[in-house]
Amino acid sequence: MIFVTGAAGFIGANFVHHWLASRDEPLLVLDALTYAGNLESLADLRGDPRFGFERVDICDRATVAALLARHQPRALLHFAAESHVDRSIDGPGAFVRTNIQGTFELLEAARAYRAGLAAPDAAAFRFLHVSTDEVFGSLGPDDAPFRETTPYAPNSPYAASKAASDHLVRAWHHTYGLPVLTTNCSNNYGPYQFPEKLIPLMIHHALAGKALPVYGDGANVRDWLYVEDHCRAIARVLEAGQPGETYCVGGRNEVRNIDLVRELCGLLDRLRPRADGASYAEQITFVTDRLGHDRRYAIDCTRIQRDLGWEPRVDFATGLERTVRWYLEHGEWVEHVLSGSYRDASHAA
Repeated sequence: MIFVTGAAGFIGANFVHHWLASRDEPLLVLDALTYAGNLESLADLRGDPRFGFERVDICDRATVAALLARHQPRALLHFAAESHVDRSIDGPGAFVRTNIQGTFELLEAARAYRAGLAAPDAAAFRFLHVSTDEVFGSLGPDDAPFRETTPYAPNSPYAASKAASDHLVRAWHHTYGLPVLTTNCSNNYGPYQFPEKLIPLMIHHALAGKALPVYGDGANVRDWLYVEDHCRAIARVLEAGQPGETYCVGGRNEVRNIDLVRELCGLLDRLRPRADGASYAEQITFVTDRLGHDRRYAIDCTRIQRDLGWEPRVDFATGLERTVRWYLEHGEWVEHVLSGSYRDASHAA
């Protein structure tokens, strides 16, 4: 068995679906069901005997420790995080609590749990920490992509909180010998993403006839990674990664925000045309830039390809069309999020 924290969120939910579709090993989801935790993203798994769920705050070390003792997992995969940059600017305290304090509590619970395991099981245990490329700061247009040796230079409260959590994970390995693995990924996209993020937000606004807000001049560049490729990478790192090491995971798809929005508009023009026949691109509106907005991110994923044999399989055009089609086919999921009704199931958990 493995534990997965934060798996009612975007990447975690996709990972759970990927894991259960490709393996028979059971897992237990630990999630506090904050605003971005949506049990509807896992609803189709509730009858699967390999799937379990516990509503728990990762800052509650005692409860986590009790669950570890009861279920005896071979690994703890840590996805749980506050992750929206705009929210971190408006309210950084939640990011400090979840991303830093929460990671600390998990590390301590895992360390104590492993100390009580028999030698073979203790040696086999893994703590896999899922992080972000935003810890590395911002790249210039001609800078080499981020890699595992890039110095940390976080620029937002979100990025700073994730950088701090990365450092804690590293320290718990070097000081206490906890077998940790860390992944730093580029921007993910795909199904089940909360509609505050760029791609689902633009799809919803376009269909609702609203303005499509693009920060600044729209020339900020992101490296886009299809979430299924990311899930394969995490599973591979868990399987064969070296304890104490970090692996950068990227999609090799550097795209300017404005070009991404225009491509989304083109897909929607084809898949769900406007009633008046005009292009959704007419709804694009440039707005005041985000505070401290990083200009460019890019990931060099040479190491994980060389050492573990992973590489992205889904090209950007294919992944983007899959994503748009998923949101068009799952309007009810989106509406439940936007209306807040998805919280009813969460509160009942």
